[in-house]
Parts: sequence; C-alpha cells; structure tokens
Amino acid sequence: MRELLHRYAHARAGDKGDRLSLGVFVYEEAHYSWLVEQLSEANVAALFAHRNVHHVTRYLLPHLKGINLVLDDALQGGVNGALNLDGHGKTLSALLLSMEVTPPEAAP
Repeated sequence: MRELLHRYAHARAGDKGDRLSLGVFVYEEAHYSWLVEQLSEANVAALFAHRNVHHVTRYLLPHLKGINLVLDDALQGGVNGALNLDGHGKTLSALLLSMEVTPPEAAP
C-alpha cells in the first residue's frame, strides 16, 4: 500500500534563478531514517523529470530531522526567464509532498 508523503512530513520551498531548494521535515522523529530512504536523489529526480531537472543534490539534516534537496534547472529559467505562469519554486513543495511513498513500519 502506498501513501502520500504529506502524511508524514511538511516542506518549504525556495528559489534562486533556475535552482529550486526544497526542505522536507518529518512530523515524528522516529520517521527520519525512513524519510532518508524514501527521498533518494534518484526518486526526487524521477518525480521532477517533467521539469527537465538536470541534477538533484541531497543534504541530510539529521539534527533537524530533515533533508534539503537542491534541484538544478527546475524552474524553466526562473522568475525572470520563464514564460510559465508561476516561475517561482514555492508551489513545487506541494508536488513533492504528493509523492507516493511506502509507509514507515510501526515503531516498536
């Protein structure tokens, strides 16, 4: 059974030029290692493939129980260069939270 990531984590997004930064943080500390497994660079790149992301870099934030994901070339040129309605990366945190994940196992 698959579930949506938003059930287990929240996210914030920021952008600078054509680079998107997504911070993802679990609600429950016990789910942090599970989050690290689910949000591999490859999984995130596949989710954003339709945006022609060229590279995903993942920074683990264990003390904050989160991950910072940096996606290059995710904003189709960025705020000043994109022809799309929303060149900002803010709404893309919702896309990440809609990612289907394998639910974490119940804590012992």
